[in-house]
Amino acid sequence: MHYSQNEKMEIIRLVAQSDLGVIRTLRQLRVNKTTLYNWYNSYQQHGYDGLARRSGNRKEVWNKINLADRDKVVEIALERPELSSRELAWHIIDKYSYYISESSVYRILKLNGLITTPSFRIMSASDSFQDKTTSVNQMWQTDFTYFKIVGWGWYYLSTILDDYSRFIVNWKLCGTMKAEDVKTDLR
Repeated sequence: MHYSQNEKMEIIRLVAQSDLGVIRTLRQLRVNKTTLYNWYNSYQQHGYDGLARRSGNRKEVWNKINLADRDKVVEIALERPELSSRELAWHIIDKYSYYISESSVYRILKLNGLITTPSFRIMSASDSFQDKTTSVNQMWQTDFTYFKIVGWGWYYLSTILDDYSRFIVNWKLCGTMKAEDVKTDLR
């Protein structure tokens, strides 16, 4: 809730004149203790004008890249179109001794229409496998599952699965996840 200058001044007076004490009075008024002390400090430093509501509009953000530097990034990007935003950031740091993050370069280039969204080749999952099995033992699949046993460390479960029946043909608990472990599992 936002209070006017008059309301803030009245709350300060009420708290100062109250017999209940600061905390109990503030509880009754539903005002935070820190808020009251901020108002009071501002009142002591600037008088009644210190209680006026401040504008929340800040003119400039402290870490914003200024317009001249943004224009320079665009200019360099146009000179070196073969560079990605990451390479361009490195180029600016190396050649111009001006640090600018890769993400900032990307945002500046995107804002100026110099980066388009990459075209992705859309792949959809097929409804069935290419190599269909028609009976047991035509194709086996292998996989590792790893898990940590507290106090013992990491262990790896090597499994061999029949593609048609989906049954586990063989399994082995291993201490490593190497090709040799699968080979011994197949024997």
